[in-house]
Amino acid sequence: MRLPPCIRWSVYCSNVVLLSLSSRLQPFKVLATETITGKALEADIYNAIPTEKVDGTCCYVTTYKGQPYLWARLDRKPNKQAEKRFKRYLYSLEDCKEFVWNVKEDFKPVPDTWIPAKDIEFSNGNPLPDENGHMPGWVPVEKNSKQYCWHSSVVNYEAEIALALKHHADPGLLEISPVPLSEILEQTLELIGTNINANPYGLGSKKQPLHLLVPHGAFEIKNPPTLKQNDILSWFEGCSEGKVEGIVWHCHNGCLIKLHRHHLGLRWPLPDTYLNSQPVVISFNRTKYDCDFEPRSLFHHFSNLDGQRFDRLKDIKFDA
Repeated sequence: MRLPPCIRWSVYCSNVVLLSLSSRLQPFKVLATETITGKALEADIYNAIPTEKVDGTCCYVTTYKGQPYLWARLDRKPNKQAEKRFKRYLYSLEDCKEFVWNVKEDFKPVPDTWIPAKDIEFSNGNPLPDENGHMPGWVPVEKNSKQYCWHSSVVNYEAEIALALKHHADPGLLEISPVPLSEILEQTLELIGTNINANPYGLGSKKQPLHLLVPHGAFEIKNPPTLKQNDILSWFEGCSEGKVEGIVWHCHNGCLIKLHRHHLGLRWPLPDTYLNSQPVVISFNRTKYDCDFEPRSLFHHFSNLDGQRFDRLKDIKFDA
C-alpha cells in the first residue's frame, strides 16, 4: 500500500517536523501552513458547514443483536515489530518506496465483534491500515461493560435511548435529553465527560462521574473565520466562540476537514471553553418510558432534574 506524502490531514497542508533526530524514534509534530490542501479544495471547503470540534472519544451507533447499539472506537494497531518497521520507514523520508503491510501477521488481535470503519480500504478481503498504520474500527458496548463503563453509562438498551447534549430550540441554550437510539442510527458521536480526555469541560466529579454523547456536527459555528491562517488564529484567540478544541468543516460530499488548535501552535484545553459559557436545561420526562432506571444511573439522576436549568455544564450536580 502506497502511503500519502502527508502524515496527517488538516485544512492546511501539514509540515511534519521531527522533535529530535536522535537515534531513538521520536513522535512528530503537525503544524499548519498558509496553503489549503488539495483534498479540502476538492471537497469544496469554501461552501462547507463549520462546526465545533468537541474534545471526547468517538462513538458510533449501528445494529447489534437485532437492535441499535452504541459502539466504541477501537483501532487495530501494529504489533511492536511491525510498528518499529513502520516508524523506520516514516523517518527515512524515502517517499519513492512503498511500505508493505502483512495484514495477517503485523497487527494485534481484536475481539471477534470488531468491525472496520466504513471508509476503510480493503485488499483481497482484508481491511488495510490508514496512513498512520492503524485500522479504524468499532466494538459494541455491552450493558455493564467494565472496559467501556463510561460509554455504557450513557445508553439504556431496555428503553433504547441515549443521553445526548445538543442545542435547545431556544437560541443560546443547550439541552440534555434522552434520544432514541433509532434516531441516531448510523451516526457518529463524541463521548465527553469526567473520565474522557482529562475532562476539558469540567463535567461531574470523581464521586459523581457525568458523561454525555454529542452528535457530530451538532454545534454549528455561527460566525466562523475566513479560511486564512491569520483570521483563524485571531478567531481562536480573540472571540468567545473560538474557545473550542478545533473546527470540523462538513463538506457536501460527506468529507470532514479538521483543524485543531494544536495545528496552529495554540494550547488546549482552556480554563473557560465556549461549551461551558452557555446555559443548559434538562429535558427528561421519565413517564414516557416503561422501564425503571437503576438508582445510581445517569438516567435516574437526570430524570430527577427534569426542567431544571443551569448556568453552565460544569454546574450540574446530582443530589447525594
